[in-house]
Amino acid sequence: MLKNKVVLVTGASSGIGLAIALMAAREGGRLVLSDVHAQAGVEAAAMIRSQGGEAIFVAADVASASDVETLVAQTLERYGRLDVACNNAGVGGAAALVADYPLDAWAHVMHTNLDGVFHGMKYQIAAMLATGGGSIVNVASILGMVGFDSASAYTAAKHGVIGLTQTAALEYAAQGVRINAVGPGFIHTPLIASLEGNATLMAKLVAAHPMGRLGQPNEVAELVVWLASDRASFVTGAYYPVDGGYLAR
Repeated sequence: MLKNKVVLVTGASSGIGLAIALMAAREGGRLVLSDVHAQAGVEAAAMIRSQGGEAIFVAADVASASDVETLVAQTLERYGRLDVACNNAGVGGAAALVADYPLDAWAHVMHTNLDGVFHGMKYQIAAMLATGGGSIVNVASILGMVGFDSASAYTAAKHGVIGLTQTAALEYAAQGVRINAVGPGFIHTPLIASLEGNATLMAKLVAAHPMGRLGQPNEVAELVVWLASDRASFVTGAYYPVDGGYLAR
């Protein structure tokens, strides 16, 4: 589905981002992986190459506009174009009630989860317009549609990602840039793994999904790769949950 397309994935060193990068490579994409965790990112790119794919790693913090500008510039320097981008990098943030939420933790979540997507699209769209268009997939969350106790910053940022996605999609639809968002439910990732010691919380999370389980990173990657590909040629400005029925309740 992505044969010879240049594909940029942020937050690509583990979890959903790594699954997206691996699947995009198997579909023929030429990958540019990025993350703040440099060693893990280098290893992820090496993993793709060991499987016969093409991949490079560029360290970047999406909270920094200059980092993202450089990331896109290095992609263009290496490949001459950018066809697909997946803005996946994000953090969970502190668990606290709104009145108790630490200001520095709020700023960190917003800078990474919302500003990071804006930074990505700002430079990715410009690159795509120069070569006739492309596809951007932003990783939001089910919490971009509903609230969640003690996760105000994350929830607010992910709501913002959906609104930003829809607005940008309207602005660039006629110029050949498709922009969509996906909303994962609770997925087995390193972030979730850190909660596995809390059996009560894990049982609550599983029970919130009508399918009776958490999702797997590959299940999100399947949707992202489809949206990124030309098979989704008439899809833009959309939000697709991949959540085991969480939002249907």
